[in-house]
Amino acid sequence: MRPLTDEETRAFFDKISKYIGENIKLLIDRPDGMYCFRLHRDRVYYVSETMMKIANNVSRENLISMGTCFGKFTKSGKFHLHVTALDYLAPYAKQKVWVKPSAEQQFLYGHHVLKSGLARITENTNQYNGVVVYSMSDIPLVSYASAFPD
Repeated sequence: MRPLTDEETRAFFDKISKYIGENIKLLIDRPDGMYCFRLHRDRVYYVSETMMKIANNVSRENLISMGTCFGKFTKSGKFHLHVTALDYLAPYAKQKVWVKPSAEQQFLYGHHVLKSGLARITENTNQYNGVVVYSMSDIPLVSYASAFPD
């Protein structure tokens, strides 16, 4: 468990800023305590300061996980988000897409969402921006890169 290097921090925050923009500081400075991002076995974890101090007492070989996994770095240095980060990204998302119930199941099985399956889209959603896809009952389903034309 170690802090992120400058290169890792840049790659991580570039990916996160696609989804939540300038709201990254709201993830770190929360009213219920200080939180930080730590790297363990190529995975980035979102950990409270108190949990991090407790995890320092455990050796690296014995530590399996701590906090919430936001994603992992590939061997080429790229960062991929995990679905476990969705609960923390969804409230701060800049662009959101709501899917109709008829298209929701097809989307969850890996198919594309047609225009007829979209219920709502936030304004100013550009092509290839990070969006959070919601069901009509405001449950976040997945974070995704939009492919909507401008």
